[in-house]
Amino acid sequence: MKNPNINILELSIVMPCLNEEETVAICVEKALQFLAENDVKGEVIVADNGSSDNSVEIAKRAGARIIIVNKKGYGSALIAGIEAARAKFIIMADSDNSYDFLKIMPLLEKMRQGYDLVIGNRFSGEIEPKAMPFLHKYIGNPMLSWVGRLFFQSKVGDFHCGLRGITKLAFNELNLVASGMEFASEMIVKATLTKKKIAEVPIVLHPDGRQGKPHLNSFRDGWRHLRFLLIYSPRWVFFYPGVVLMAIGLVLSLMIFFFKKDSPDIHTMVYAVAAVLIGFQAVVFAIFSKTFAVHENLIPLNPIIQRILNKNILEIGIISGSLMLITGLLLGLFLVISWFNKTFWDMEITSTMRIAIASFALIVLGFQIIFSSFFYNILLLEVKNGKI
Repeated sequence: MKNPNINILELSIVMPCLNEEETVAICVEKALQFLAENDVKGEVIVADNGSSDNSVEIAKRAGARIIIVNKKGYGSALIAGIEAARAKFIIMADSDNSYDFLKIMPLLEKMRQGYDLVIGNRFSGEIEPKAMPFLHKYIGNPMLSWVGRLFFQSKVGDFHCGLRGITKLAFNELNLVASGMEFASEMIVKATLTKKKIAEVPIVLHPDGRQGKPHLNSFRDGWRHLRFLLIYSPRWVFFYPGVVLMAIGLVLSLMIFFFKKDSPDIHTMVYAVAAVLIGFQAVVFAIFSKTFAVHENLIPLNPIIQRILNKNILEIGIISGSLMLITGLLLGLFLVISWFNKTFWDMEITSTMRIAIASFALIVLGFQIIFSSFFYNILLLEVKNGKI
């Protein structure tokens, strides 16, 4: 049965909170003032993530609805707060007074126009003095946002702005799970991959209103953002490097095998074959990662993956792997026969080693293709059984 409380309001303003007694009241009061001055039917939710100070009592007195979130993390607090929201539209921002809740109308207007996700852009707006550390402003945020745009073809210029809006429908469809600061990246990545309508609006970032140490840990949280982007894009981490490594190794191997030269020779061929095998493993790992991510609802099933799922991967893998395996065994058999026929020692050592290295590479690669095809087919069975 559908919850009758869902979407009875237009806007829910959600604030994650962890020991924000110095600033949470002013944030709640500004949010309520915005609703009243603009005649918006809404609510203010403070999602408390284990405050040990008086944040909860202060926020409640200021007029907020309190949601207690036991699971630690910025993402956990926001997910719980948004899940509890009763409005059609959600606007979220930190409760440290770094964002002005009196000036959130541009985000609401974009959602009223039909956008699913609206991100504030501090760089196209204004960053007040001392509002953002130097490294964050000129290195951390720009670099991570650039990686996000490169990996996912996103047009968002500020991946980590804490002021953003999302429709309740889009939030439910995205199935967000990140518990930490990487929640900000997950929201944009999944919205981009699922073709949601995304807009950006310039906003002003003010200095943190608290006197204590900020919750953000530059290197830890920066790494968590980067790690998330890397995990969600195995093609850039594994597939593309693997293909390049395989291509270089294959070209070198074929040149050395078919064209006898003083240099490079069999020593180089050994490393070239290693490049082929390592590159193949990287490509296979990228495919496995992508399939697993689809299976776990981490990323949506796109048309390319759908076409792959419709192929007879196991049969194709067994046939191609077997052909490589047989070819490798035949090359090895040639050496064994030549040894029995006493012609083995008549050949140059570089000639026999070329054949031996090629035989080894084909045998190993053949087995890898066959085994990988079986494992991939196991993943496909899970996907095809409707678990995505």
